[in-house]
Amino acid sequence: MSEKKTLLVFAHSDEAVAFADIEHLVSGVGKVNATVALAGAFADGQIERVIVLGTAGVVGHAGEDRPSLDTIYQVTKLIQHDFPLPSADVEPTGEILLPDLQVTMATGDVFVSDDKQRVHISSLGASLVDMEGYAYASMCQRFNVPLQIFKIPSDYADDSASIDEWDEIAKRKSVQLREFYDKFLR
Repeated sequence: MSEKKTLLVFAHSDEAVAFADIEHLVSGVGKVNATVALAGAFADGQIERVIVLGTAGVVGHAGEDRPSLDTIYQVTKLIQHDFPLPSADVEPTGEILLPDLQVTMATGDVFVSDDKQRVHISSLGASLVDMEGYAYASMCQRFNVPLQIFKIPSDYADDSASIDEWDEIAKRKSVQLREFYDKFLR
């Protein structure tokens, strides 16, 4: 019988560039990819917890106490922003490591890069936005696997955000995520 293990997950390979020496899963972008990848990982019953590391957009308004682009946050509540029917909020059950840096994150299958989207998502109570978090949290909840999600903002999810620049930004953020991982999660 195999030993149970922690699964380290990234949505995109650029977020994982600083983790080449550590076993990890790159799920692919979006809720469907995230769900399928975790289902495959859970199939053998050997995953005892999941840690998700990655980037997210900031949806708070300028001038407010919005997340910094240089700080890693722990996501402790997830909502869907692109689903027209009400869906339950999901709260990861993993240990809180960053009690002063907890945030709510919205998930949807779209790269948020305009002010109208950002304002709508912010009105839902989210500080960050990504494309996989809700799916990860739903799968972990369904399989009763503790989950921790740590995100570093890559952009302000507004008209200045560019998907063309995101790859390089994500690679730089990967280095910051690795420093955090080595300090708090190893």
